[in-house]
Amino acid sequence: MPAPTPPNDKSPAKKPAVPASGTSTRPASTPTAPAASKAAAATPSAPAPPQKASTASKPASAASRPAASARSATAPSARQRFAHIDATTRQLGQKLLDLGLLDEAQLESLYEEMRTTERRLGELALERGLVNEEQLLQATAEVHGLKVLNAEEVKPQPEALKIVQKNMAELYKLVPLSYDNDTLTVAMADPNNLQAMDDLKNLLGIRNVQPVLALPRQIEELLKKAYSEEKEESITSLIAQLEASNIGVDVTGRENSIDLDDALELANSQPVRKLINMVLLMAIRDHASDIHFEPFEDEYKMRYRCDGVLYEMVPPPRHLASAIASRIKVMANLDIAERRLPQDGRIELNVGGNPVDMRVSVLPTMFGESVVIRVLDRTNVGLRLDNLGMPPDLLAQFRAVIRKPNGIILVTGPTGAGKTTTLYSALAELNDIEVKIITTEDPVEYEIDGIVQCPINPDIDLTFANALRAILRQDPDIILVGEIRDLETAQIAIQASLTGHLVFSTLHTNDAPSSITRLRDMGIEPYLITATVEAIQAQRLVRKICTACRTPYQPTREQLMELNLRPEDLRGRPFYYGEGCDKCNNLGFKGRTGLFELMIMNDDLRDMVSRGASTDALRQYTRKMGTLSLRDAGLRALFAGVTTIDEVVRETVLEDEG
Repeated sequence: MPAPTPPNDKSPAKKPAVPASGTSTRPASTPTAPAASKAAAATPSAPAPPQKASTASKPASAASRPAASARSATAPSARQRFAHIDATTRQLGQKLLDLGLLDEAQLESLYEEMRTTERRLGELALERGLVNEEQLLQATAEVHGLKVLNAEEVKPQPEALKIVQKNMAELYKLVPLSYDNDTLTVAMADPNNLQAMDDLKNLLGIRNVQPVLALPRQIEELLKKAYSEEKEESITSLIAQLEASNIGVDVTGRENSIDLDDALELANSQPVRKLINMVLLMAIRDHASDIHFEPFEDEYKMRYRCDGVLYEMVPPPRHLASAIASRIKVMANLDIAERRLPQDGRIELNVGGNPVDMRVSVLPTMFGESVVIRVLDRTNVGLRLDNLGMPPDLLAQFRAVIRKPNGIILVTGPTGAGKTTTLYSALAELNDIEVKIITTEDPVEYEIDGIVQCPINPDIDLTFANALRAILRQDPDIILVGEIRDLETAQIAIQASLTGHLVFSTLHTNDAPSSITRLRDMGIEPYLITATVEAIQAQRLVRKICTACRTPYQPTREQLMELNLRPEDLRGRPFYYGEGCDKCNNLGFKGRTGLFELMIMNDDLRDMVSRGASTDALRQYTRKMGTLSLRDAGLRALFAGVTTIDEVVRETVLEDEG
């Protein structure tokens, strides 16, 4: 039996000689083992004694294993603990060590906190006071091979300021410094934001972007200083310039014969680029959901949808219709020569550190190509059930429903009613390391860590039904199906719930009871509906009155009649509207809130469904049980001073009339 290793023998050179004991063969000079590093530095080339190597090559005895484990515990545990640290962060950490700003114990402590907080190394080092901003900036610059901005000596060139508009610079948090030989030099604080540099190349049509590192506060100061003397160019002033120019060509009636080279030249012209960039960034800033470019016989319209309502922008010249469509098609990698068939594409941007996905739809019309861009902000900030506007009693019921172990939960309403936001807020609350959640969507609207997301692609026959079949082989606990569109998808969703899965999905119906009828119309047997459906929530979104300019008023009798109310029903309740102010862009509204109708299945409802009860009968029963209709939910929001009469009528009248 081999002699056990002496417990006080801590020579790092002996570690590689004991692979049989299951210990690491990592070199002793690894930076994650401070003590071993110092020992290795003292004896850099000390070979392992022959007798030790011979002993260690055999299976370790019970007596030797604890000692071997004690000797090698530091290096393997550090490697495992810090496996989450990316290569760039490790390089920065090593640079801070090399510069003598941190010691290895401090670095390991920072890595450990990164693992638990998901914050950046530099941010944590600054917070602890281990480095100052200038030291961290210099270390970051050396890691990335970049220069550090000398803010006192630098003055942005006018040419660079003309290329990068103020709103673009503010959104991307950068300052244009110079433009020379098709290379734009910019000052920025985050060298890892490669997407921002790619966006600048694509949006501005330039070949190279050269970053220079600066502190965030320097960026803010430079932005104010650089653009203080520059008159901010607005869409109105830019369109006025385009009106006076001869850029563009009216191709009405001859879309099929336009020269490809001419189209490319128009699409890439600086004024057209500027206009499109300004419209896109303004839409992102104002949280617009859609942007419309619409050609008509004698005019060209630009509109964007904000809080569910379309607003018209200053219209560009009619002769720019082709140039605008071509520019958007170039950005979306579409065929600019094809003007006879519809096309779909996408534009991906990263604005202010947030990923923004734009879905482009091009439709040929009588007077040119109509282009609509759907703006999908993929950030999941605010995805919480508490932020949806549910009354406390309804929120408690909904939270109880989504905690069920299996079954189907449906959210219904028209496009733009916030169904996806509600479902993802529910998933965010259920998201846990012990639960496997998989979604299939068209498209993926939010990205959430810990949730597996599968986008639909009909071009390769990846439909909801086919995706759902594959998902069931992935051992999920919770499944989200973007929409139940057909019998096949509905049948698979029902089968999933019957086999112990919790399934979330959406339908397009006017209210909750109508969803039962929709499932029956699809061909689902009533007994399957009663066995699987746990709850149905119908919802709408209404605009909220801006709190900064909210003003009380007395509604007219005609307005009250639209809600089937009489003046004597008000009992002194105040009504409000928004006058319009700077905080709401003079719209009187800011943000939206939800109206909800939650129908939770019970034995009586299941019995009614089994007997084939009508939608009206189901609706009457839910009202007797105290379920608020969408109109009732709207009145509650109206009396609370959250929204207006017009908003409630606009969003709930279809339910009552339908």
